[in-house]
Amino acid sequence: MSARIVDGRSAEVARSSAAGVQLLDRYRGQRLDELWLDHDLGGDDTIWPVVEVLERAAFEDRRFDIGVVYVHSVNPAGATKIVQVLRHWGYQVHVAPGSTDVGYLDGTASAS
Repeated sequence: MSARIVDGRSAEVARSSAAGVQLLDRYRGQRLDELWLDHDLGGDDTIWPVVEVLERAAFEDRRFDIGVVYVHSVNPAGATKIVQVLRHWGYQVHVAPGSTDVGYLDGTASAS
């Protein structure tokens, strides 16, 4: 799903881990300036399938070309675990608790 971030930049939004994996597959081989991840996606769904794709790619020496991964989550334990895993594999990761950057112009909540 296409959206605009409040600062006017365009973004692709995935509202489930499966959609996040598909989105990463679509952008494989392209530069991503930013990737925003939220741990809890609703129900029992979490961002872990997406994190595992990023981890596997790095393990296979095919790391995604991502400028910065931002982790925004109200789940501090989940966010910490994501940060640890992705930093281990060489991704530049920042935690963005309560960031207003993840608001969307259409007013929808952010996912990943």
